[in-house]
Amino acid sequence: MTAIVIFIIGLGKGGLGGTLGVLATPLMTLVMPADQVIGLLLPILIIADIFAVYSHWLHWDKKLVLLLIPGAVIGMLMASFFIAGISPEMLRRGIGVIVLLFVLYKLLEKRILSAYYKPRGWHGLVAGIVGGITSTLAHTGGPPIAIYLLMQNISPRVFVATSALFFAILNWIKVPSYYYLGLFDFNLLWQIAWLLPLLPLSVWLGKLLTTKVNKVLFDRIIIGLLAFTALFLLFE
Repeated sequence: MTAIVIFIIGLGKGGLGGTLGVLATPLMTLVMPADQVIGLLLPILIIADIFAVYSHWLHWDKKLVLLLIPGAVIGMLMASFFIAGISPEMLRRGIGVIVLLFVLYKLLEKRILSAYYKPRGWHGLVAGIVGGITSTLAHTGGPPIAIYLLMQNISPRVFVATSALFFAILNWIKVPSYYYLGLFDFNLLWQIAWLLPLLPLSVWLGKLLTTKVNKVLFDRIIIGLLAFTALFLLFE
């Protein structure tokens, strides 16, 4: 299971904007307690971020990252206060509902002219807060950020690079609070260290996928993954 999760993380970091990575925490909670899972996955995510950022170096939209980071810090601080008390099941269901509503919106947006989206700066703040909360609580910040970036009309490469840089920054921001809360188990991490070479391979495969598809197909892939993850979060 751990090998599958590591491969999923790398694939998501490399080419699917972190959307696929939302499955990592739920899958791992099938074999170990949730508090151990989030502490174990953060170092793995940080290592994967290195390869993802390097693979998409300077292809990101710096303005979008700067719009997201302040909200992410706020969301991280909010989540740190409640990380010990919130129900993981409630969190999964809430994320699933939000993502499913977005998928329905994307499928119907051409028929609903009044729902035409116009980017605003504060949208990045809101997306950052939601992403910061969900990322801190369960490493499931991918869908909120994917939703926001998907609505900015950017190319697949910029989408993935921007997501990679944002989460590389956010994951390091989360380190002090995780350490303070005693969520790290370095002995457990050492036991699965031999699987870490899967990260560069899966990141490379994800990058290859991004460069081989056009934007229309890419958007459809992302929407499909969002729909799948929403159903997974709601009914797993």
